[in-house]
Amino acid sequence: MNSEAVSDSVGDRRIRALMLLSGGLDSRLAVCVLRKQGIEVQGIVFDSPFFDLAPARAASEQLGVPLHVQDFSADILELLNAPRHGFGSCMNPCIDCHARMLRRAGERMRELGCRFICTGEVLDERPMSQNRASLDLVARESGFAEWIVRPLSAGLLPATEPEQRGWVARDALLSLRGRGRKPQLRLAEQFGLREIPPVAGGCRLTEPNFSRRLRDLKDHEGLNGVRSIFLLRYGRHFRLADKVKLIVGRNEQDNAVLDGTAELYELLLQTEDARGPTGLLPNTANEAQVRFACAICARYSDVPPDRTVMIRVRSPRRSWREAVLPVAPEDIEPLRV
Repeated sequence: MNSEAVSDSVGDRRIRALMLLSGGLDSRLAVCVLRKQGIEVQGIVFDSPFFDLAPARAASEQLGVPLHVQDFSADILELLNAPRHGFGSCMNPCIDCHARMLRRAGERMRELGCRFICTGEVLDERPMSQNRASLDLVARESGFAEWIVRPLSAGLLPATEPEQRGWVARDALLSLRGRGRKPQLRLAEQFGLREIPPVAGGCRLTEPNFSRRLRDLKDHEGLNGVRSIFLLRYGRHFRLADKVKLIVGRNEQDNAVLDGTAELYELLLQTEDARGPTGLLPNTANEAQVRFACAICARYSDVPPDRTVMIRVRSPRRSWREAVLPVAPEDIEPLRV
């Protein structure tokens, strides 16, 4: 990136920074460290089916910083299909994802009147993604390496362009390292942060159960849109065939989501004569698969296992009824995703 382009892009003397605001304690503290120097901080958060924006919104409100939300769905789907640096323990392409986020933040930086990017990363806090080699790799691949400031560990890292230019006072930055949380809690008290967010990854791609479903989707239907990924959060999932998966609601919320998101190419399964779940099935399912899916839905209804259950199967084009006995639990557990 051309250094003069950054300098010329700033129309006044105020120093503004763009913080990747995850909403965790570290990113909140990084904002406070920079603002103590008089630097104006704006936040950016990346929206996708895998990220929860609530912590970032809460941090924005707590700190009184503007928050810019950027759609990251196309980026993360591309990375999931072909991560250059592979996955972590689950379906998390952390190295590629962090680099892409920093690239997108760098692209927005000048547009928002900011001079550099900053993060709340702490050296060696996460052994795989925040060791020195990983931080350097992510920075290089972002294309904005010299413009990334990590206020909580900057004293342990080489001086960046904003520090060398005097925009950021290096001696006022910190030298935190490792997984211990006590230094951050002391800083939170010093900065008057009374609402301390819980320790959490915030990314569903690091969750084993969610990742198992995502891997199954990738292997069978492919990662071709956000809706199919959105549905991974809800219900019980059963793999009936290569392109045939049944989703069965666990509760009223799941049932409402499945009912509300059914499309032209899907079948909605609902019990008629008893309380039971809603099921969602592609209309490519054959007759035997539809009946078996109905029997699975009956299994989770209030009907005793020896009693026939009437299941209504409907799509926007047609509807019919299937009378089925609930399937035995041992017959469906191997199919669960």
